[in-house]
Amino acid sequence: MGLSVLDSSVIIAFRDATDAHHEAAVAEVRRAASAHGLVAPAVAYAEVLVGAYRARKARQAERFFEQAVRVEPLTQDIARTGARLRSRHGLPLPDSLIIAAGLELDADEILTADERWRRVDRRVRVLGAVPRSGGRRGSQGTR
Repeated sequence: MGLSVLDSSVIIAFRDATDAHHEAAVAEVRRAASAHGLVAPAVAYAEVLVGAYRARKARQAERFFEQAVRVEPLTQDIARTGARLRSRHGLPLPDSLIIAAGLELDADEILTADERWRRVDRRVRVLGAVPRSGGRRGSQGTR
């Protein structure tokens, strides 16, 4: 069984029915879960919890992770790869660390709502995207 690495944007959209990417996130997470194990890097977990704490829904968010998504700790290898990606692509460090986790774990895909990630690795799938060459997907999206 392969791995799907989830960006916080996907998890937030999946959990929030009012999010613009909710329907796409639900479809992609369900598809991914049927074929792969779901992983969220620790930085994505923290990003999701920030909003959950603000909304006083931290316990519900934590249950989501306990039941459906493995949290991957930040390792030295992920940190090194994240730093390299940040220096090369100019993405924010949290984004670079999430992508780095996907690369270091040799994930089958890295799911996000952030179009900027497409240029980093062909395994990136962007929510609600129009298929691009090679059968991969990409779209407009932000956190």
